[in-house]
Amino acid sequence: MTNPSPAPEPAAAAETSESAAPGDRQVPGPRRAGEPRRPTLRSDLRASWPDGLVALVITAAVFVLLYLRIRNKTSSTVTVMPFMADAGGFWMYFLSQAFGWSALLWAWGTVILGLLLSGPRPSRLPLSGPRLERLHRTTSLNTIALIAAHALLFAAELVRHDTAAWNSAVATAFVEAFVPGGYDSGTGRVAIPVGQAALYLAIPLGLLFYVRHRIGPKTWRVLHRCVIVVYVLSVWHTLLYGTNVWYDGWFRTGVWLLQLPIAALLLLRLLRPARRSEKLPGRPGASAGARRGWVLRLGGRLVVAAVLVALVAVVASGRDGGRSVPPEDTSSTHNHD
Repeated sequence: MTNPSPAPEPAAAAETSESAAPGDRQVPGPRRAGEPRRPTLRSDLRASWPDGLVALVITAAVFVLLYLRIRNKTSSTVTVMPFMADAGGFWMYFLSQAFGWSALLWAWGTVILGLLLSGPRPSRLPLSGPRLERLHRTTSLNTIALIAAHALLFAAELVRHDTAAWNSAVATAFVEAFVPGGYDSGTGRVAIPVGQAALYLAIPLGLLFYVRHRIGPKTWRVLHRCVIVVYVLSVWHTLLYGTNVWYDGWFRTGVWLLQLPIAALLLLRLLRPARRSEKLPGRPGASAGARRGWVLRLGGRLVVAAVLVALVAVVASGRDGGRSVPPEDTSSTHNHD
């Protein structure tokens, strides 16, 4: 998430952006008088509050929607877990769900921004390159916060409904929510570790930007590209365990539909990279290393193209891996998002 994905003023942008210039960049020398300072975690945290406020408003709106659907028994969550029809009794769980959905939305946004910054950009964008870079960083920080809130509220809900002593309940909830393999019920045996992996990868990958001058720009770029893994894990966790998208229907198909622009931008980023060193030559070089790199680059482009075709097929057919809705009186599956 992260990132799964997850602003530099002119001088800093030249160091950090993957698309500000067509050639490979070197780490700039000492900052001259009058040049803007390198963005820091503290400055980005201060700049992230408007974006974070919007995220909280969206989360509140999603919570209200989930709560009303539960109370009116129109949510598939009630079909999956009938005991949760008591909206007031499980409000903390539904708030965790709301944070999970806003985290996924913010992860989607920060990946889109990253692909726009690192690949060919549209000729007209509402924000300049440096402003887009800052927004990319602040959405990444807020994505981490939203994922963490989702996990913490899930753990708090486990504590709240545990009848054991509070210290035992806290220890059990910590293991189930934050230790891979600690949650051993149903689909959660796979889905919970997938979500945990998204959280544990999002934190370091999202914060590496602020130490890129220590680890070197090339190392940072390689690691930063792994943010897409955080996003894939987040989507996988949602599709596996989100009771709102448990069954076939437009809502689950909508989640798949959102992946189309990411796959398209990623393919465009690979076909038209900003750096000359990442371009795919017409034929491989003579050395074994050059041939290996050529094959890997070509393979990556083919894989992403195949993923894009598969996504189009899923959306067009409506066959998106969801379960069939069972008869109302036979649903007894117990699971959590």
